[in-house]
Amino acid sequence: MDNMNPKEIVICRCSDVTLADLFALFEQGYRTFEELKRIKRVGMGPCQANTCGKMVQWEIAKYFDIPLEEALFHNLRPFTLGIKLKHIKEGSDT
Repeated sequence: MDNMNPKEIVICRCSDVTLADLFALFEQGYRTFEELKRIKRVGMGPCQANTCGKMVQWEIAKYFDIPLEEALFHNLRPFTLGIKLKHIKEGSDT
């Protein structure tokens, strides 16, 4: 990939984020997956970072010259379900 134009290398297909986009964000001071996710929606598409997550992690580690383990992947958050107020009032578990 060294001889390819970073503008042509798509990292996140769901959000159409290129390697050049990542480099621009790195130059602005963004260093984590969570920051990239908030600014450019990286990893928030239908694949939920299953396609781009490791590539983004790799690019963070490479750009900032840090171990891959330190380029933290996005935070996994548990699914939440709504609950009706009447169930809270009644003390029901459903």
